[in-house]
Amino acid sequence: MKPITENLRLSLATSASALAMLVAAPALAQTAAADVDEGIEEIVVTAQRQAESLQDVPIAVTAFSAESLERQQIENSSDLQLTLPNVTFTKGNFTGSSFTIRGVGDLCVGVTCDSATAIHVNDTPLLATRLFETEFFDLERVEVLRGPQGTLFGRNATSGVVNFVTAKPRMDAFSVSAEAEYGNYESMKFKGAVNIPLGETLAARVAGFYLKRDGFTTNVFDGSDLDGRDMYAVRGSLRWQPTDTTTVDFMGYYFREDDNRLRIQKQLCQRDPTGILGCLPNRRDFGVTNGNASFVGTLGSREFLSANGIPAPTLFGLGSLYGPDPYSTAVNPADVRTVNTDHSPTYFTDEQQYQLRIEQDLGDTYKLQLTGFYHEARVDSSQDYNLSVQNRASYATALATLAGAAAGGIPGLPAAYFLPLARAITPTGPAGQLCTSAAEETGTGVFGGFGVCSATPQDFDRSNQKSKDWSAEAIFSSDYDGAFNFLLGGIYVDADLSENSYYVNSFGIDYVTGLLGTFTALGAGLPPSYLGTPFFRNNTDDFGLKSYGLFGEAYYEFNDRVKFTAGLRYNNDKKTVRARSTLASFLVPYTATNAFDSPRAGGFDADPATACAGAGSNVAGGIGTRAGCEAFQVRNASFEEITGRAVLDFKLSDDSLLYASYSRGYKSGGINPPLQPIFAVPDTFAPEFIDAFEIGSKNTMLDGTLRLNATAFYYKYKDLQLSRIVARTSVNDNVDADIYGLEIESILNPSPEWLFNINFSYLHTKVATDKFLSNPRDPSGGRSDAVIVKDITNGSNCAVVPNTAGGAAANTFVNAVNAALNNSSLTTFPTPRAATNPNTAPLQPTTAFPADSGLTARGAFGVCALLQATAPSIGAAVGGVTVLPAGVEVNLKGNDLPQAPNYKVSAGAQYTFEFENGMTLVPRADITFTGDSYGSIFNGNVNQINSYSQINAQIQLNGPEDKWFVRGFVQNLTDNSATTGLYVTDQSSGLYTNIFTLDPRRYGIAAGIKF
Repeated sequence: MKPITENLRLSLATSASALAMLVAAPALAQTAAADVDEGIEEIVVTAQRQAESLQDVPIAVTAFSAESLERQQIENSSDLQLTLPNVTFTKGNFTGSSFTIRGVGDLCVGVTCDSATAIHVNDTPLLATRLFETEFFDLERVEVLRGPQGTLFGRNATSGVVNFVTAKPRMDAFSVSAEAEYGNYESMKFKGAVNIPLGETLAARVAGFYLKRDGFTTNVFDGSDLDGRDMYAVRGSLRWQPTDTTTVDFMGYYFREDDNRLRIQKQLCQRDPTGILGCLPNRRDFGVTNGNASFVGTLGSREFLSANGIPAPTLFGLGSLYGPDPYSTAVNPADVRTVNTDHSPTYFTDEQQYQLRIEQDLGDTYKLQLTGFYHEARVDSSQDYNLSVQNRASYATALATLAGAAAGGIPGLPAAYFLPLARAITPTGPAGQLCTSAAEETGTGVFGGFGVCSATPQDFDRSNQKSKDWSAEAIFSSDYDGAFNFLLGGIYVDADLSENSYYVNSFGIDYVTGLLGTFTALGAGLPPSYLGTPFFRNNTDDFGLKSYGLFGEAYYEFNDRVKFTAGLRYNNDKKTVRARSTLASFLVPYTATNAFDSPRAGGFDADPATACAGAGSNVAGGIGTRAGCEAFQVRNASFEEITGRAVLDFKLSDDSLLYASYSRGYKSGGINPPLQPIFAVPDTFAPEFIDAFEIGSKNTMLDGTLRLNATAFYYKYKDLQLSRIVARTSVNDNVDADIYGLEIESILNPSPEWLFNINFSYLHTKVATDKFLSNPRDPSGGRSDAVIVKDITNGSNCAVVPNTAGGAAANTFVNAVNAALNNSSLTTFPTPRAATNPNTAPLQPTTAFPADSGLTARGAFGVCALLQATAPSIGAAVGGVTVLPAGVEVNLKGNDLPQAPNYKVSAGAQYTFEFENGMTLVPRADITFTGDSYGSIFNGNVNQINSYSQINAQIQLNGPEDKWFVRGFVQNLTDNSATTGLYVTDQSSGLYTNIFTLDPRRYGIAAGIKF
C-alpha cells in the first residue's frame, strides 16, 4: 500500500493541468451562475416528507438538482458517490450492487436480506430494483440522506436513503429538451423529454434515454469486446390538478437492457501450487486458480476414484491431485480490462414501475397524501465462471477411456452403462466437440438434451431473478399556525420473488456426475444413471414478504429559533422462503425428462433439519427410496420492532442552524439458504440495530456566497449483517461494531463567474465485540501447528489442530489416516483392499505451502468426515487432535468494516465566461480522492482496497438563454483502473477474488437543445 502522501502527490501531479483552472461542480444542488447579490440558490427537498429548504433540514442530506447532475457528469449511481462524503458504491458478485453510507452498506447477500440503503423513487421504496444499472434522465433532483431514516421513510434503512425525484409535468408551457452524445468505445447516447399541457388542469410528460456502446474489456481469446451496453428506458407522467387543493400524479416507467455486460469484471489469484487452497491468502496476483482445488478437480481426480474403489482410476480420472490441472497453462492477462475467456457473457434485465399519488389539502390546516406503487423486475446473467480457458488435453486420457468403455472395450464394464454418458458429453467422439449442461430448470442438463457444445471445456455460471411487489402508503400532516405540528403515516408492502437461482455449470461436473452415477447404478444393479443435478443450483423457488409500518413525528417550536422533533415507528415483517440446493445429490436415469421425477429423488433431503416421513436402510448417494423427505427447505420468520428519533435544532440566525439528534436504526433479519454439501450455519440471521448520535451545523455566510455544513456522528452498531461464501452460497452472520466520523461540505460563490466546492469526510469503523468466524482464505487461522485439508469428496476445506498447541499431532494424524485410506477404500475403511483392486493413486503426506503464501501451516488432500470419525481413535493415539469442519475460527474484534474508506476528499471549481451576445463558456474539472478500505471483514493485505482518485473535466458552450449547448467532456482523465470492491469465491471453486473497478477513461462530445 502506498502512503497517503504519496498517493496524494501522484494524484495532484497527474491532474496539474486540469486543476490549473480548478473547475468542479457544486456538491450541493444549486444553480451554477447565481448572481453574487443573490448568493447560492437554495433547493427545496422532501427529506422530512414535506417541502423545506435544504439548509433548514436538521439531517445530513446532500441534494443534486438536474443542473448539478449534468454539470458534475453524474450519469449513474457509480458517478453519484464520487463527491458524496462517506458514501461509496460498488457492483456486487451476483447481479446486485452496494451503496455504503458511513460504513453501513448492503453487506448482507440473499433474497431475504433487506437493503441497508433504502432506494426510493418519489419517496416510495423500491425493492430489487435495477435502477443502479440504468442512466439518470429527466430527474428533478436526487436526495441522499446519511444516517438511519427509520421514522419517516417507507421501510427502515440503517445506512440512509437515496431518493430519486422525477421531473413532473407542467401546465404552464410546452417544452422539449433533447441531447445527443458520441464518445470513445463507439458510445452513442440520446436523451430527451417532452412536456405537453393538455388544458389548464392537466399535463403530460414523456422522457427517455438510449445508450449503446462497445465493451470496456478486450477478450484476447477471440478479439471481441466485452462489457458493452445496449439499454433504454422510457418514463411517462401525468399530472392532474382539478382544484387548487388537489393534485394527482401518475408515473409509468420501463427499463430494458440486453447486452454482454460483465457481472464479474476480473479475477485475481496468487496461484497455489499445492492445489489445497487454489489461491493463496497473501496477495492478489494476475494468476489463475489451481483447478485441483475445485469440486471437479477433487471428485474427478484419480485419487478420489481410487478411494471409492472404481476400477482403472488412473484412466478414468480427469487428472491427479498432485499433477497439472486444466488451468496450469491458462493465461490471465495482467490488465484489469483484458480477459481470456471462451464463454461469451450475456446480460438481460428489465423493470416496470407504476406510481399513483393523490395529494389533498384539507382546508388550510391538514394535508393527506395517498400513494400506490406497483413494480416488476427481472434479471438473467451468465458468464465464464473462471474467466479463463481450460486445456482440454488434460482430459484426453479420461475421455478416450470413456469412449472405450462405451464401445465395450473394457472387460467387466457393460457398454450400455457408459454409452449414454459418452453420447451426451462427446457426441462426435473424444476428439470432437465437448458438451456442457446448460443452466436450465429440469435438472437434466446435457443428459436431457440441454447442452452447450464447443471445442474447449466450458465452465460458466448463471444468476437469474424475477420479482414483483406493490405497496400502499398514507401520510396525514398538519400545518397549524401555533407551536405544535405532526405527521402520521402508514405503509404496507407485499413482495413476491417467484424465481431466484444461481447455477454453476462445467464440463468437468458433467463428466464427474455422469461417471460416478454410472458406477453407482452399475454396482447397485439399477438402470444406467447419472447424479443429479449435473450442475450446482441454489434455487429459491419462492420468497414472500409482507411488511407494514406505522410511523409519526411531532414537532414543537419553543420559539422562532428552537424546535424539537420526536418520532416513532412500528415495524412488522413476515418472511417466507422455499429453497433448495442441489449438485450430484441423487441418481437420475438417463431416460428421465425431469431430474426431480427420478424414482431415486426420494433419497434427496433438501432440509436435513426436518425428519423425513419415511425410512429406508440405504439412502447414501441418493440410491435409496426413502419417502417423505423434503424436496425444498421451507422457512418462515417474523420480525417486529419499535424505533424512533429525537432532534433538537437551534437557529443561531436566519443563516445558521445547529442540531443534535438521536435515532434508532433497524433492519429486519432473514433466512439463510440451504447448503450443498451441508455445513453448520444458522437457519436465520438476526435483525441489525444502530443507535446513532449526531450533531451538525448548517451555515450560509458572506452575504450568501459561502455555504458551510458540518456533521459529526457516532454509531453503536448491534448485529450488523454481513455475508460470506460457504459451499458456493452466500450465508449471513452478525457482528457488533462502533462507527464514528466527520463530514464537511462547502460551496463558495465569491463572484458571478467563480464557483468552488470542497468536501471532506473521515470515517472510523471497528468490530466492537468478540466475534469468532473461520476465514475461508486461511482455514488454519494463522496457526503453524494446523493442517489444512482439502476434502476430496466435495472440494471444501477443513482444518486439523493438535489438542496441545504447538505439537506435531495434527500432521502425524493426517498422514496416518491417509495411509490407512490408501490401503482400504471409503466404503470399506479400515478393511484392507482386495489384492485384485490395488490403490494406484494414493493420497500423499502433508506438504508445506510456499514461503510467500502467508501460511505457516501444512496442507494435505484427505476426507474431512473420515478424519472426524477417526479423531477419537487414531487421533488419540498420536496425542489428541480436533477436526474443525470450517477451519480455525479467528476473532474479528478490532477489524475494520468492509467498504468503509477512512477518508474522502473532493474539490473543484468552475468559471463562467459571459459574452455580449448572451452566450456563455463554462470550463470545469473536479477531483475526488477515496482513502483505503477493505473488501472483507477479515481484513488483511489480500482484502485491501487501496486509495484511489478520479478526475473529470468538461467545457460547455451555452447559447443565449440556454436554448442550446455543445459540450466536450472527459471522465476518469488519468484512466485509473482502481479497484472499488471485491468478492471472494468459495473453497470448492478455488478461492479466487472477483474485483470491480472504476470505468476507464471516457471522452466525447455532446450537443443539446431546449425550447
